Amino acid sequence: MKLHKEGFKIIIVSFILLAIFVIIIFNSSTNFPSIVWTFAISSAIFWLMIISFFRYPIFEVLNDENKVISPADGKVVVIETTRVTEFLNEERVQVSIFMSPTDTHMNRYPIDGLIKYEKHHRGKHLVAWKPKSSIDNEHTTVLIENERFSVLVRQIAGAMARRIICYAKVGDEVKQGQQLGFIKFGSRVDLFLPLDAKIEVEINQVVKAGKTIIASI
Repeated sequence: MKLHKEGFKIIIVSFILLAIFVIIIFNSSTNFPSIVWTFAISSAIFWLMIISFFRYPIFEVLNDENKVISPADGKVVVIETTRVTEFLNEERVQVSIFMSPTDTHMNRYPIDGLIKYEKHHRGKHLVAWKPKSSIDNEHTTVLIENERFSVLVRQIAGAMARRIICYAKVGDEVKQGQQLGFIKFGSRVDLFLPLDAKIEVEINQVVKAGKTIIASI
């Protein structure tokens, strides 16, 4: 386990600010040690929570050209057939994964392939489990295509998440399990799969990025 590079600045800045606040409270509340200790302990817990947001687990990712692996840690909240109007304009099977604040927030590529499309969309910050968040919220859409099929991935910002990091660039060759990006402080990732994909997960199932098989094709 190590820390993701996207968290370095936030972790350092938050530590400095919290340390300053603790010193100020200590100097102004010397007659109330319980207040000082309460604030110091609360600050330490809050800082550890920030660190946990940016943890980067090290493990051997699953690699199988016949499988679509989970791009995110979280819980499956949507499995349905829908029409994708961005770039593809066709029917697809949507599988949505909600990432809570306690989940790892790094995203991974679900398949090997070539990046054919990537676009960032500004938008709202509705709670991520709402159906409209897929389109209305700030999001980034990426299409990965190989010789057999393509998968469209959508990183969606939520009520807490205010910044989406996406490493995809059109023309890049990517590997299954490789880093796709990061959504700071959680949210949701949608997968749009071919209609003939055999879905291997169910609603409310907990999944792990790079480990859980979402579908077989």
